[in-house]
Amino acid sequence: MRTAIYLTLVIFISYSEILAQRLSKSSVEKLSKSVFEETTLTGLKFRSIGPAQTSGRVSDFAINPNNFKEYYVAAASGGVWKTVNAGTTYIPVFDEAGSYSIGCITMDPNNANVIWVGTGENNNQRSVPYGDGVYKSIDGGETWKNMGLKSSEHIGKILVDPNNSNIIYVAAIGPLWSSGGERGVYKSVNGGETWRLMLGIDADTGINDLIMDPRDSQVIYAAAYQRRRHVFTYLGGGPGSGLHKSVDGGATWIEINKGLPEVDKGRIGMAMAPSDPEVIYAIVEASEGKGGFFMSTNRGASWKKQGNYSTSGNYYQEIVVDPKDAQTVYAMNTWIQVSHDGGKTFKVLGETTKHVDNHCMWIDPTDSEHFLVGCDGGIYESWDRGGNVAL
Repeated sequence: MRTAIYLTLVIFISYSEILAQRLSKSSVEKLSKSVFEETTLTGLKFRSIGPAQTSGRVSDFAINPNNFKEYYVAAASGGVWKTVNAGTTYIPVFDEAGSYSIGCITMDPNNANVIWVGTGENNNQRSVPYGDGVYKSIDGGETWKNMGLKSSEHIGKILVDPNNSNIIYVAAIGPLWSSGGERGVYKSVNGGETWRLMLGIDADTGINDLIMDPRDSQVIYAAAYQRRRHVFTYLGGGPGSGLHKSVDGGATWIEINKGLPEVDKGRIGMAMAPSDPEVIYAIVEASEGKGGFFMSTNRGASWKKQGNYSTSGNYYQEIVVDPKDAQTVYAMNTWIQVSHDGGKTFKVLGETTKHVDNHCMWIDPTDSEHFLVGCDGGIYESWDRGGNVAL
């Protein structure tokens, strides 16, 4: 059919050129318009050819703590989606914003209508798209306002102080393909209208993760990450990577790397146990095969290596602790890994009917057997701790 249409167009064009030599310009234009509109173009119609299968990397969730049926989904290359019926249907709510790539999403713990989005996927593969800073919605995703930090290009995490919604912390990873840009921990005390750099390492090191102590919002832990992407290689670490802590809302920081590998480190993922905030985990990428899974029980003063398990900082290196059991930890990976002994050993959770490449996980705080997982194949939900999943 395409060949026939092409030949028809060639014939019409050639015929028009011949007539142009014999007819006036107005006559040719009138004839061409009539021919193309009435015979050729009316036969060309658009039709949908996809999507043919589930696709699109899911990078983060923001669930309403007072209504689990309402939540937002951040897609690494597909904007932000919202559901109010527990995932039965979703609507896109970020299509008019300046970036389609999302690294993280956060709901204000004091107001479910206030949503923060960090643009720019927080991974480092060749196909990773960049963003244009931080966005805020005050009407449940109906409208958005860009709140700055545009040169960060990739945002790893956003925290809102539960005691004061005007205080926001942002983990800015910085550009992937170049140095510079806005990198580090940024803080706003006026709802995002202005930002101040609280922790900056160097032009090649940004912050990929933040956690806040639920007992004291002045206590912040930050994971610094030095990395660079080139066409021919990926540099996934350096001397700038490591852990930092502040006890005064980011005004001052100390390094908390005692017990971690003393060689160059890469991406570090952190998680604090909701049932016991004294337990902090860190999954550490390091050179010379010295990476692994670490635990601190003294608020980061020192770390103890639990085991050798680690993942790829290029694409994973995120962990989630069971809200009721401080010893149960899930690690995002090609296949989700789970430990029931505080990270000493890990085993595959089991995903026989589920897409692989996992990047985020939400565990129901009222029922640890119920969770949502975001992966390269969309969103999956389980009510029996991964025994069975539904897309």
